[in-house]
Amino acid sequence: MSEQTEVQATETVATTAEATPAQAPAPDLTVNDLQALRTIIDVASQRGTFKAGELASVGQVYNRLEAFLNHIAPAKTEGAAEAPKQ
Repeated sequence: MSEQTEVQATETVATTAEATPAQAPAPDLTVNDLQALRTIIDVASQRGTFKAGELASVGQVYNRLEAFLNHIAPAKTEGAAEAPKQ
């Protein structure tokens, strides 16, 4: 009886491993990427890349991005200041 249970458990594990594909690592998005995106939006708007009807939505995204970066900036500098020196 224990051999049958062991075979069933092995089959279940094998089936589960086949059913779930290997997960790829999550893409990295850093604060530097977000700062670069803010710069890209700023430069593109200065060069007249966006149509007039698009400016409101571009501005909203830019403002949210700016607020987020300003919010995490103090935490980032505090974390760097509190890090022990080696």
